[in-house]
Amino acid sequence: MTLREDRSAPTTAPAAPGGATTTSAPPTQRSLLGTVLVLGAFVAIGPLTIDMYLPALPTITAELQTTEAAVQLTLTGTLVGLALGQLVLGPLSDALGRKGPLLAGTALHVVSSVLILFAPDIATLGVLRVLQGVGTSAGAVIALAVVRDSLSGRAAATMLSRLFLVIGAAPVLAPTIGGLVLGVTSWRGVFAVLAVYGVALLVLGSLALRETLPRERRQPLRVRSTVRTFGALLHDRAYLGLVGVAGLTMASLFSYVSGASFVYQEQFGLDQQQFAFLFGAGAVWLIGATQLNPVFLRRFEPAQVLLGGNLAALGAAVVLVLLATSGLGGIWGVALPLWAVLFAGGLALPNAPALALSRHGEAAGSAAALLGAVQFGVGALVSPLVGVLGNDATAMAVVILGSALAATAVLLVVVRPWRLDPVDAEAVEMGHAAH
Repeated sequence: MTLREDRSAPTTAPAAPGGATTTSAPPTQRSLLGTVLVLGAFVAIGPLTIDMYLPALPTITAELQTTEAAVQLTLTGTLVGLALGQLVLGPLSDALGRKGPLLAGTALHVVSSVLILFAPDIATLGVLRVLQGVGTSAGAVIALAVVRDSLSGRAAATMLSRLFLVIGAAPVLAPTIGGLVLGVTSWRGVFAVLAVYGVALLVLGSLALRETLPRERRQPLRVRSTVRTFGALLHDRAYLGLVGVAGLTMASLFSYVSGASFVYQEQFGLDQQQFAFLFGAGAVWLIGATQLNPVFLRRFEPAQVLLGGNLAALGAAVVLVLLATSGLGGIWGVALPLWAVLFAGGLALPNAPALALSRHGEAAGSAAALLGAVQFGVGALVSPLVGVLGNDATAMAVVILGSALAATAVLLVVVRPWRLDPVDAEAVEMGHAAH
């Protein structure tokens, strides 16, 4: 079943007294905009939590008297929490409704952020970052479910597109915000800001977000049925391959995220604010590519764009390794091919999820949860290699190249994009907007 065939979102209101049903009035532009802003605020807490403290990684290393690799593991812990949290909170929201788990996850994030203010060592910081990741996963997985509850078809695709535009600025702004915060306070102040943001979300969600999953549509929380659903997904070779491609593409991006602060600040001597702006400039290329993706899809199949994006990322990664190892071009010899990798990743990343989810519209929630878990899980496993290999431009470039090579190999050997059925434009819009 494709996403076009999946019309599970309600188009009528619950039965009125006497058994009649009443048609729901279509949402107004004003209400749609309000929902986008509320959901966007919740989803944005994820990239803000991941990226805001990046300029402070060298400072944390010195203050907690630890190693660079150990500090990078706190980023890995956040990604692990995001991966595990989606697998738990996705099915939980199907059973208990959307609003409760969303607010509970956000509350966990707030508590973790406050406790980080008093973290005495790197081990405590690492554990609390895992809990932060679990808390932020609520927004990532439940926002999509809220849209699917409320809208269907092109209306849902439009909502998700607007939602992506709202949250797309978060990875760009997060390091810049972190750099500004570090200009007036210590690295712990970054987590104080995150705690305040989380409290604001709790208030906003309590007042402005309605429950979108009525009791009669909730599913019993049964471990056996959940395991059975995931088992069916794991038997789909093409789906697994596409999930692997998405995860390895994410691994390239998080290798850049985990290593960039040390490369730009320690190897090339940028200060925290300069790093924040250069990092933000790279994120612009990633987001720009995702916004150009629909233009390419008017002429090419999503599998073709996915293959082109992967091959382009592989070529840019080869150039990155050559320039990083030779030192040719200095900082720009690293930054420019990195931006090319990010741009190519922005073309590949939306289409792998779109193709994967289009294969399992009847289990889109579980398919999306597994996809998100693998994306962040693979990123969590691969990105620490940058620290292990030396935390310089060469180490970062080698890990990025390895991830790009693996993604391309999985795409060609396992997925075989030329054998995939064409995916309709609506499914692509849904997958592009959601990821």
